[in-house]
Amino acid sequence: MQKKLIIFIPSIEGGGVEKNLFIISNYLKDKINNISVISISNKYKNKFNNKIKFISPKADFWNSIGRRKKFFVGLFLLFFEILKDRNTLVFSFQGNVYCTLLCKLLGIKVIVRSNSAPDGWSQNRFKHLIFKYILSSADKVIVNSLEFKKKFKTKFKIDAECIYNPLNKKEIIKKSKIKSKIKFDKKKLKLINVGRYADQKDQLTLLKAVNKIKNKINFNLLLVGRGVEKENLKKYIYENNLSKHVKLINFQDNPFNLIKSSDVFILSSLYEGLPNVLLESQVLKKFIISSNCPTGPREILLNGKAGFLFNIGDYKKLSNLILLYSKNKKSLSKKVSIGYK
Repeated sequence: MQKKLIIFIPSIEGGGVEKNLFIISNYLKDKINNISVISISNKYKNKFNNKIKFISPKADFWNSIGRRKKFFVGLFLLFFEILKDRNTLVFSFQGNVYCTLLCKLLGIKVIVRSNSAPDGWSQNRFKHLIFKYILSSADKVIVNSLEFKKKFKTKFKIDAECIYNPLNKKEIIKKSKIKSKIKFDKKKLKLINVGRYADQKDQLTLLKAVNKIKNKINFNLLLVGRGVEKENLKKYIYENNLSKHVKLINFQDNPFNLIKSSDVFILSSLYEGLPNVLLESQVLKKFIISSNCPTGPREILLNGKAGFLFNIGDYKKLSNLILLYSKNKKSLSKKVSIGYK
């Protein structure tokens, strides 16, 4: 008898993890008869095929609670779903430690998909031990890059399986052709960064880099996203007279038309897993400059053969790489072709 599958992701926030979630869930619906998604973010319900049962509190109030609270509400829903049918397999996309612990207490098999490198979430020694012992009890751990797999082995002694992120190439190209009301200045070098305004994404390093070259070249930089660091970014832009060069754009359901109309995609993150946005930029044949953060960018850019890499936080190097690209666009187009291939 086939098990019921529950996909656990308490907080859907519209980023790369969620794109993977939608593709994987909608693929599995043809392979598994009984499949459910548990999430508190019910506004994303329409992203799932109607064959998939979406389990969430009905009131919109729950969408506004914090991420940590969503985890605990999600665990509460998961607990009762398991009690209804113990012939269940749980596939966790988020809150992996909490979810694994609950499943093991209830004697339920659980697959964990870890989405961002442990460099960002296991620095505290106590946390490190918790992650090590609880995640090792999961029935399967999946990661999304080979470097990530090595880190799990060395840090936690866990033999994870590497499965790269899925990518809907046709949808990316289709959406990139939809015209946007937001425009670049065509006469200037067009730079773009798409990601949450959060410490992890470190857009401040990018702003420091462009501040260093603002009197050397003409450029437009679009920062596309939302998050807690927005006011700090706005403050830096104002204090350094960058307003005529840099625009902060709110989160876009379709950022692909903006990426397509840019010259260079820049990723400045402190850590990732396998950043979808770099893969999407390659699909749209964009030149990429990325921090050499753990994990993903080095694999995606083939150790520099398919783009430029700079050390985390090194805004001086980043500024030099932007200048280098601006002066050598034609010769560097080979890196774009290698990345696309």
